[in-house]
Amino acid sequence: MANNREILISDPTLRDGNHAVGHQLSAEHIAAYCKAADAAGVTIVEVGHGNGLGASSLQLGESKTPDHIALTTARQNLVKSKLGIHVIPGFATIERDLKPALELGVDVVRVASHCSEADICERHISYSRSQGVGVWGCLMMSHMISPALLLEQARKMESYGAEGVVFMDSSGHFLPDDVRQRVETLVNGLSIAVGFHAHNNLGMAIGNSVAAADAGATLLDGCARGFGAGAGNAQLEVLIAVLERLGYATGVDLYKILDAADVAEELLIKEIPSIKSVSVVSGMAGVFSGFMKPVSRIAKEFNVDPRDVFFELGRRKIVAGQEDIILEVAKELAQRARKGNE
Repeated sequence: MANNREILISDPTLRDGNHAVGHQLSAEHIAAYCKAADAAGVTIVEVGHGNGLGASSLQLGESKTPDHIALTTARQNLVKSKLGIHVIPGFATIERDLKPALELGVDVVRVASHCSEADICERHISYSRSQGVGVWGCLMMSHMISPALLLEQARKMESYGAEGVVFMDSSGHFLPDDVRQRVETLVNGLSIAVGFHAHNNLGMAIGNSVAAADAGATLLDGCARGFGAGAGNAQLEVLIAVLERLGYATGVDLYKILDAADVAEELLIKEIPSIKSVSVVSGMAGVFSGFMKPVSRIAKEFNVDPRDVFFELGRRKIVAGQEDIILEVAKELAQRARKGNE
């Protein structure tokens, strides 16, 4: 299966991983991991609050390290690797957040929206492109629409100036055929690059990433030790090893990325991501992986089964940013249980 085709590696350990620790990564954490990832030759290192630039808040969780300190620290410790950020319009404004970030030396901007709402990204993509940095569009919760509709949204991002589009399996819901169909549809319908971001709720993150590469994706995301929301992301060091076995060229040094993963485990990660029962249900229900902690906490508070909460959230097609609905669902389930016992 040797092919020597190049795959760009984007590493959101310091962004998606921030979800797993309540956005409490410190400047010291950022510096240490950036040095290790840079030494390994990772193409892009993504840094920031789990929900991206400007997202630190009471509702979503306050960052221990403000954006400007996180980005300044990362910039000082990245020599070969590009510094990337995740931007969701609504959380991040151009004047308050994006412009200062670019002035601090950000190289790659990934502008993200819910999979059916690419329209909200036009200004952020266009502005970033006008500033001469790399720009990718990201379509989150991409299992919620068909491949054809995903292509429609990706074409909008292309028309705004995006140089590539990443579709994100935010709930770890996909199986390899799901990924393959979407990549093929996007590759055939776009003139820009296609990337894929996997979560591991059903244990398919590496398999899905390989399916994406085989179908024509040229950028893949992975986090050290899988450090990310819920059951975690595609485990970066494993992904590099598998891609190497398959003959893909990533430019990442295997030994040094293994060293970087050891740094992450020692310094960043309180608990290695694993596929817990609620993670499986989250993936089955198609609910954002980052909901695992609030769902578990609120379900316990109302004495309801978190699995029931996840399936109800899935039925309502709830997405990131609608955390308040978790409380509403838990209350309703508790009320139904009380009525059933009367």
